[in-house]
Amino acid sequence: MALPLSLFRKLAQSAPTEAWTAIFEYVWQMCSPTLSPATAASEVTRRDRHIAAIDLFLATTGWDLWSLFEESIEHTAHALVNWWNTQTSGRAVLILDALSLREVPWLLHSAQARGYTVHTAKATAAELPADTTPFAKALGFSQRSSLENNGAGAAHRLPGTKTECVGMPWADCAKLIGAEPHWVLWHHWPDNRIHDLSAAGKGLELLTQEVAAQLTDEAFWLLIERLTTGRRLVITSDHGYAASGLFPDTVDDQAKYLRERFKSGRWSPAIDDGSSWVPPVDLTIASRHGRNGYALGRRKWKSQGGYPTLTHGGLSVLEVAAPFIELSRME
Repeated sequence: MALPLSLFRKLAQSAPTEAWTAIFEYVWQMCSPTLSPATAASEVTRRDRHIAAIDLFLATTGWDLWSLFEESIEHTAHALVNWWNTQTSGRAVLILDALSLREVPWLLHSAQARGYTVHTAKATAAELPADTTPFAKALGFSQRSSLENNGAGAAHRLPGTKTECVGMPWADCAKLIGAEPHWVLWHHWPDNRIHDLSAAGKGLELLTQEVAAQLTDEAFWLLIERLTTGRRLVITSDHGYAASGLFPDTVDDQAKYLRERFKSGRWSPAIDDGSSWVPPVDLTIASRHGRNGYALGRRKWKSQGGYPTLTHGGLSVLEVAAPFIELSRME
């Protein structure tokens, strides 16, 4: 589907800050409407293909916007720290690793149906690279695992909180939440399942079915109830993911170049400025997390073991956008 003319004009004529804000608002509007379990798989795929028009713009006409991404859009870590510092009572953060905007409808619909108040619902930006450790470091943690068993210490940017990092079932997670006024819980799902479902023959459809079951499950909402007992809660993620099984194949010299540079991944540390093709197939960007090379746009290529059907770390909108949802409930 083509990019709406009004959005194209705005992206072509606006300053980078306004352009990225328009992109994130548009993608949020595309992804957030309510889904039905019966048609979710086909509808999520339709929305994903619709967003491909933005990724095409950002890989061709607007590829220079990526070099200004870090300074032009509100990042999740920054939004979390600001929120944390402005709350005067109990605070909780639930980080669902690799949760993308595709999963937002289940959270919003279920929260409203269960009587929660949604104070904020928006898209914020992942770090570059769109990977776990850069996000952890942006919050002042050394890595994701440092949150385990309340081991994060006191030097991070969410002071006074109890921390945990687990991959256990929701009901077991709920049992961990005590009366402490401040909590940060980082859960491995859905990232662990993204890796499990990234093999050939699997991918977005199966993940969507699992997401629908998990985010409407009573055990998940018991965890949310525990986290919102005496606390305001933000549900967010470190990064999104690419449904790369839907991407077109890159061929010939470009495929060889991307395979040599990124193997079966989407980013790698950069020692040069990338390829000489115009428009480019990759970009080298110096961010606060170092100088790295990134696969640009919706590209996949043949690689040893097969290119994954679900992955993250490159430059496409649903990889670098994260949900930021603030909830509370009546006690």
